[in-house]
Amino acid sequence: MTSPTEVDFAEPAQGTFEYENLQVEHRGPISWIVLDRPMKANALSDALLDEFSDALAGLAHEGGPVIGIRGRGRGFSAGYDIDQVGKVVSEPDPVADRERLARNVNRFLAIWDHPKPVIAAVHGYCIAGATQMCVFADLTFVADDAKIGEPAMPLGGGYIAPIWAPLVGPKRAKEMAFVAGNTIDGSTAVEWGWANHALPERDLFTAVETFAAKIARTPSDVLRIKKLSINRSMEAMGVRTAAQSGAEMDALLHLSPSVQQIRAWIADVGLKAAVAHYKRPVGPEELH
Repeated sequence: MTSPTEVDFAEPAQGTFEYENLQVEHRGPISWIVLDRPMKANALSDALLDEFSDALAGLAHEGGPVIGIRGRGRGFSAGYDIDQVGKVVSEPDPVADRERLARNVNRFLAIWDHPKPVIAAVHGYCIAGATQMCVFADLTFVADDAKIGEPAMPLGGGYIAPIWAPLVGPKRAKEMAFVAGNTIDGSTAVEWGWANHALPERDLFTAVETFAAKIARTPSDVLRIKKLSINRSMEAMGVRTAAQSGAEMDALLHLSPSVQQIRAWIADVGLKAAVAHYKRPVGPEELH
């Protein structure tokens, strides 16, 4: 006979969630939010983000006592869908841009504020805006060979790396931010403090579900206050303020002449060639 606080690992939780861009899968103590745009590298489109917010809110009162986030297909997520969320408007409006960026941050702060523990499980790749999900998750498990990093192009700033800083420290956050497309692997993410555990991809999701079962032995109200108390200590250090200020920093840079020039250059040479430019090895002409 199990104790009152234990959850049968095989027992499905209640609640029905049907979406086009993600799935909700109940597996005993954990309810998974599965990003499900594998043909688009699980890029975070407007529709997916709306569905994510809806699913997260619904799982506050339904589903298992622990929430997991993972991606279907080859990786977790390639970040914001540049054809939608990152689309450049013909007449830039800094106020509207700031509101758009702040709305995205607030979506992920909802993970931080959620009454249940949230575990992110990262395999394959987790780039740019997708890392925001993981930063605000309570725990992050990664495949040891996963690639985690910055946007491929230097088109903004103050939006991604600053919220890494409380986890990895300012110098490592700057190391990531100063080089376009910079990445670290899963093992390094654990060494830096960005993630909790790195393990072979084949074992990743099982490890998360097993850990969720251990968490579920603790009553949900106890977990809620434990999470709240730790978050409060981090917020006393300014974590929430720093995260929300990123919207202003990014909106400011979007209007800078250098970013406008880079956008024009990308339109001229194409995104693939532009990404290759930043990925190329440093040549001798750049050293003198």
